[in-house]
Amino acid sequence: MDLLRKKPKTTGEICSYFEPLNRCTTIQHLKILENAGLLIIKRKGRVRWNYLDNVPIQEIYDRWISKYAKPTLERLTVFKKQMKSKNQPK
Repeated sequence: MDLLRKKPKTTGEICSYFEPLNRCTTIQHLKILENAGLLIIKRKGRVRWNYLDNVPIQEIYDRWISKYAKPTLERLTVFKKQMKSKNQPK
């Protein structure tokens, strides 16, 4: 998924990043991402272009992660202030 963050890539380009794996194995992994709704595949002639679908990732963040991130960040901010005050020369 990191490979597709900035721009779409062809299946051949993606396969070249995973040289130890054969093409069929890489395509199986891409199919799993497509079935999970994280990848959009568009054919242009014989070439398969793979696009990352950011919407499901954003929905997961909005629904689950953001709820838990705010209290954690608040606690970390308090902790950081406490550590700074303890390390201040008296």
